[in-house]
Amino acid sequence: MEITYASPSSLDLLRSSPPAVSGSTMPVRSVKIIPLQHPDTTSYGSPGGFGNSSFSSSSFWSNSLFSGARGKIKRMTFIDWIEMFLPCCRWIRTYRWREYFQVDLMAGTTVGIMLVPQAMSYAKLAGLDPIYGLYSGFVPIFMYAIFGSSRQLAIGPVALVSLLVSNVLGKIADSSDALYTELAILSALMVGILECIMGLLRLGWLIRFISHSVISGFTTASAIVIALSQAKYFLGYEIDRSSEIVPIMKSIIAGADQFSWPPFVMGSTILAIIQTMKFLGKSSKHLKFLRAMGPLTAVVLGTTFVKIYHPPTITLVGDIPQGIPGFSIPKSFQYAKSLIPTAFLITGVAILESVGIAKALAAKNGYELDSNQELFGLGVANIFGSFFSAYPTTGSFSRSAVNHESGAKTGLSGIITGIIMCCALLFLTPLFEYIPQCALAAIVISAVMSLVDYEEAIFLWRVDKKDFLLWTITTATTLFLGIEIGVLVGVGVSLAFVIHESANPHIAVLGRLPGTTVYRNIEQYPEAYTYNGIVIVRIDAPIYFANISYIKDRLREYEVVIDKSAKRGPEVERIYYVILEMAPVTYIDSSAVQALKDLHHEYKSRDIQIAISNPNREVLLTLSKSGVVELIGKEWYFVRVHDAVQVCLQHVQSITESPKASDPSREVKPNFFQRILKQRAEDLFVSELESGNNTNKPLDSTHENPQSEPLLSRRS
Repeated sequence: MEITYASPSSLDLLRSSPPAVSGSTMPVRSVKIIPLQHPDTTSYGSPGGFGNSSFSSSSFWSNSLFSGARGKIKRMTFIDWIEMFLPCCRWIRTYRWREYFQVDLMAGTTVGIMLVPQAMSYAKLAGLDPIYGLYSGFVPIFMYAIFGSSRQLAIGPVALVSLLVSNVLGKIADSSDALYTELAILSALMVGILECIMGLLRLGWLIRFISHSVISGFTTASAIVIALSQAKYFLGYEIDRSSEIVPIMKSIIAGADQFSWPPFVMGSTILAIIQTMKFLGKSSKHLKFLRAMGPLTAVVLGTTFVKIYHPPTITLVGDIPQGIPGFSIPKSFQYAKSLIPTAFLITGVAILESVGIAKALAAKNGYELDSNQELFGLGVANIFGSFFSAYPTTGSFSRSAVNHESGAKTGLSGIITGIIMCCALLFLTPLFEYIPQCALAAIVISAVMSLVDYEEAIFLWRVDKKDFLLWTITTATTLFLGIEIGVLVGVGVSLAFVIHESANPHIAVLGRLPGTTVYRNIEQYPEAYTYNGIVIVRIDAPIYFANISYIKDRLREYEVVIDKSAKRGPEVERIYYVILEMAPVTYIDSSAVQALKDLHHEYKSRDIQIAISNPNREVLLTLSKSGVVELIGKEWYFVRVHDAVQVCLQHVQSITESPKASDPSREVKPNFFQRILKQRAEDLFVSELESGNNTNKPLDSTHENPQSEPLLSRRS
């Protein structure tokens, strides 16, 4: 409920208004204005900072940055500390054996059956022997189950990381050399250390600057490169290893005379079977187990065919060592410097893939997940994995989805997956010797086909052409210039868009919605009307050195360019008042403060007054400390846009009125009926002025008061 009272700055308003003609009698009417409380910058120490309290900048920053953390630490119990360092304790403490064990067992077994052939396939993609894929799906899974905070995320080798490893290590050593394997294991250690550091320092927010369009374009291009790199197992001849599409295509075309039909037919058949099973698994709840069984079916069918017919033109996996990996410290640290860019790139992929899907799964299953703690868990898994001959691992989209759809409730499903991998290493490796290479290639191609996100491109074209351009640039540069350049260009263009948007913020001219005291963008609400002599501008961004020039240029334009919205109020020839709606402004720096001072002096030279509406506490404190509040005048700071408009309209009205002088000696005191008629005429005038119908009618001296309220009818 609003209360009508005089503005605390009414005397200032009277002094600033044009003087009345001598002898005129004009009653002063109160204006309905909510007073804005200014901070006291002369004393510090009070946390309130407004009204009768003083505001301390240092206490504000210490409160905003550290008080929350201190309070959280004080509230933590001994169990909370244990759960922070060992997230597995959260689900162990509340585990319901009768409800959860059966579904966790089923989910873990399903993912394990899916992981065994995928791990060998991704190791081949990385240029490693298949056994290292099995190693990468063993120890890291157990470590993540202990230190990871997601209960459904399935980690292990993935196609994108395998491609990154192959692309970088292929430039340093040949894949047949022992150095190549050592560098792959060393990269796992470096990635793990980097992930742990970023998790402990809570730097996961850095990846937010990478647009989703960049991620989609990068994964789409990488999926195409991965699929083409596996073509050699289908075609039956070697092709050049590269992360660029042009050399791969040239190599495929150049060796076309060596094409072999048997591996092509077998690989295509197995790929069709996997895709059919995946489709059936997605289309029916009763057949969802087929989605996970696809890779295993491919391996079994391929191995059975080879054992029966012994085709000489189909290459096999070959001998795979039996047993679990032994403990060993990574070697070849002299190459660590050359692996740093790859470690950062793989860490970025880990944040984008793993943390993204982990958060989505946590939301679906009703528990909270700390992305920095998740990043730390991935780092520990990679560090321990590197001591047991694993190459970099991260969360898998496909296996995590299968794990969730299979009903996994806790990290026990991951432990069961690790046990299946252990059993495969101990007992099943002799059977893997006869797996056809084209079967493993079909598994990889099937996995990456879902990464080709053409639907995202169509969506972006329909919704946002700028994001579609970003998607196209990232995809094209990744395909034709390589993975590293593609990522750098995509991130660079993404940041360029962010900087451009920040340096050119949205600025709106506001108008009043009819019948309300609400002011909105006149372009969004064409029915909104503005007032002659007044322009109301809303700045929808923080004001700082990068965008203040743009904001000043736009403000100058609004003086000259007349908006096409309906205008009301007294007729004037130019702008006299600029009202800045600063509610969306969350921050203002010293450069912007200086620019506001310059703008104020510039406006003053042209007889234009600035009014500021609804600045937040931090912005108002900055303006007070810098002297801008005193420079503009405290009476020109308002809580609401409507308050500012009321005061400005009074001054505009006073500019257009020409009050008639009267002789007090000849004035006759009006009788009761005359006072009633005057009151009704005054109310009618206020109503007409608000609606804009009365623009410049000559009125008697009663209506020529510059302090009368022009927008809201007077209340008794």
